[in-house]
Amino acid sequence: MCDARRVTSEPVPPVEPGPRADVAALARVVARQRAELERLRDQAATSALLERATGALMASTGCSPDAARGELLRGAKTGNRTLLEECWLALGALLPAERAAAGAGPPPAAARWDPPLAATVDLADVLGRVGRALVRVRSPQELAGCLLEHLAPEVGADAVMLYERLPGGGLELLGHAGIEQTLATQWHHVPPVSGVAPLDALRSGEPRWLEDPAADRERYQLIGDPPERWPSRAWLPVPAGDTAGATLGVLRRQSGPFETPERELLRAVARLCAGRLRAFDAPPESHDDAVTRSVQTVLDALPGAAILLTPLRTASGEVEDYRIDAATPGAVDVFGRTGRDMVGRHILESYPSVAGEPLWHGYLDALTTGAVFESEPFAYQDITDAVPVTGTYSVRAAPLGDGLLVSWLRHDPAELQEQRLSDVQRLGNLGWANWNLVTDEIAWSAQAFAVLGRDRARGPVPLEALPGLALSEDAPALRHAITELTGRARPFDVPFRIQGPLGVRHLRMVAEAVTDPDGTLAEVHGFVQDVSAQRSVELALAESERAMLLQRGVLQAERALAMRLQHALLPLPSKPVLLAGLRVEVAYLPAQSGVHVGGDWFSAIELPEDAALFVVGDVAGHGVGAVATMAQLRFTAKGMVSTGSSLTGALARLNQLLLQSRDARSTATMVLARYDHTSRVLSWTQAGHPPPLLVRDGEIRYLDRPRGMLLGASASPVYESAEIRLEPGDRLLLYTDGLVERPGEGIDAGLARMAEAVLPHECGADGSLEALLAAMLPGERRDDVCVLDIRMPLKEE
Repeated sequence: MCDARRVTSEPVPPVEPGPRADVAALARVVARQRAELERLRDQAATSALLERATGALMASTGCSPDAARGELLRGAKTGNRTLLEECWLALGALLPAERAAAGAGPPPAAARWDPPLAATVDLADVLGRVGRALVRVRSPQELAGCLLEHLAPEVGADAVMLYERLPGGGLELLGHAGIEQTLATQWHHVPPVSGVAPLDALRSGEPRWLEDPAADRERYQLIGDPPERWPSRAWLPVPAGDTAGATLGVLRRQSGPFETPERELLRAVARLCAGRLRAFDAPPESHDDAVTRSVQTVLDALPGAAILLTPLRTASGEVEDYRIDAATPGAVDVFGRTGRDMVGRHILESYPSVAGEPLWHGYLDALTTGAVFESEPFAYQDITDAVPVTGTYSVRAAPLGDGLLVSWLRHDPAELQEQRLSDVQRLGNLGWANWNLVTDEIAWSAQAFAVLGRDRARGPVPLEALPGLALSEDAPALRHAITELTGRARPFDVPFRIQGPLGVRHLRMVAEAVTDPDGTLAEVHGFVQDVSAQRSVELALAESERAMLLQRGVLQAERALAMRLQHALLPLPSKPVLLAGLRVEVAYLPAQSGVHVGGDWFSAIELPEDAALFVVGDVAGHGVGAVATMAQLRFTAKGMVSTGSSLTGALARLNQLLLQSRDARSTATMVLARYDHTSRVLSWTQAGHPPPLLVRDGEIRYLDRPRGMLLGASASPVYESAEIRLEPGDRLLLYTDGLVERPGEGIDAGLARMAEAVLPHECGADGSLEALLAAMLPGERRDDVCVLDIRMPLKEE
């Protein structure tokens, strides 16, 4: 019997004083006590099972207790089984016979066993079946399948997963059953992070029962997509001495907690798995193992690439795969794995492309006939981490014992690397150069001669003579860099030019020094690159930037001139003015984007016989030309109307003026209006311009436009006029299109927006033109805006 006092009698090692040290010490004591408790629990279960199996043997054979125990130990050793497994096997074979002899009554007193952990007779029967089945499994994958087969009817298991603790603290999936391969691949490796239930079970040494999906999702990252496919899960540590080295996962599609008998069954099954997993990890010494060790000893002393393959056979004896059991240190596969890194790997798992290929059949022939197999050169292709790998090989396979000794030769690796280097130099237009300062040997690549424009027949030049190849203006900088390199071992990256048959070419030289342990300069190596194309682009870009700066300066000067002309031609009144009894307010807002000045303009002058002229116009285009055309139209319109010309006649003459101007492509829009104070009638005409807006008695409407085509568009346009009688309190707005137009928006939408903005500004202080413009133009203006705000007072002023 074990001494339970060991749990508490172990002395606590001294720790540093302080709260943190006390907590660390207590944590270590708790961890040791928990491990000891699990070991004692496992030992108690094993001892009870051993007593029951011993009693069963004594009852059936009449032998002594010592003889029964010796028989169990011999059976376990002979069958490569743990003592726990042998006890379950003995009970499974003996108890049915005893029960049959007793007429299916209770077992004899000597064979009765009160299992630990409140187990039942059903629990013993289930464990007996599981124990007998586990003896036949030969891999962790088979173990997972066997567990699912027996646990599905007992605890409702739908999937089983077995994880092994890695040296770095993470987990690796040993076997699985009931889950698809894609999910197994995604969860094959689990890093040592928090929030993973199987890792938590291993670290704590206690099972983790996940029976509430909503709460479990808050605490753990659940396996599965979606994770709700298994509402209840159990993760149990599999004992391995004082600590748990593996964890068993049981996943169920049914919801609800695990009942107490189910939990005890899973704990017992986890202990059974411990023995089986130890048997996998430490197989008994055999003749084949001795052969493998001997072969590895020989291969360790051999050069080249060779491995020992052991065939893995099915139950019928067919070869289903090969395991690499020994390898030479110089063996390198297509993925770059070397020597002992290849040992333990399976051929089809590591190199799946060989399945069904001549190489695979050659291995089988060598095993079957005993003849040596030698392949023709063949190309092996595969993909690792989404990167294709390839290699050309010749393989030789010779039988050795029950396995194969395989050696191979990779063809042309040096030539392939040389070709790749040559391609890189050619595509990058560069070449390498090497100067050995001890032996005075100089080596240049073929591309280096081409870049430097030197005939290969003349050979390379010494390092100190390299500046002689450069133009005289660039030679001093290159010479200084070489001096610093050879004197102080300072690397350099220097541009210089050379004279070639087709003109000057721009090169770049990069070099560094290699020194002996005592600091003596031994070698210089570097590369030279033709960067003429890149330099041409840089020069073109610089020239383009200079041209852009010059053009911007010209445009800014033009803008300044146009603004001065515009200010001189369109003086803005500082306050509203009275013209023929009308109150007139003027606003002109230049565009805020671009460097050009627009051609928007206005006129508001008093005419003879108590009349007034109002004009708003917009010349197409920007800059000095638009300002000049605007001035010509403004003064001509004022002169013609002031001398008695009709409004439509004035538009016709202005149209002819634009057609006969030096820039015949100029066009303009205009509203021309004449107001008679005596009759209070406003006569107006227009040339392709937006209609005036009338505000009367709280109602807003746009005046119907008379016929009129924009100026400069046709040699025979038709212009008509219209009249409206103004009433006291009327407000009339004449404006240019910059007030209503927006990019990507039709003119009708802009006119509607203006009508909506005018009405709220008719009352109170917000009725000013400034408030209206602020509401209409909240952002950046892309075009000039000109507005005439004409109001009929409620009474004569």
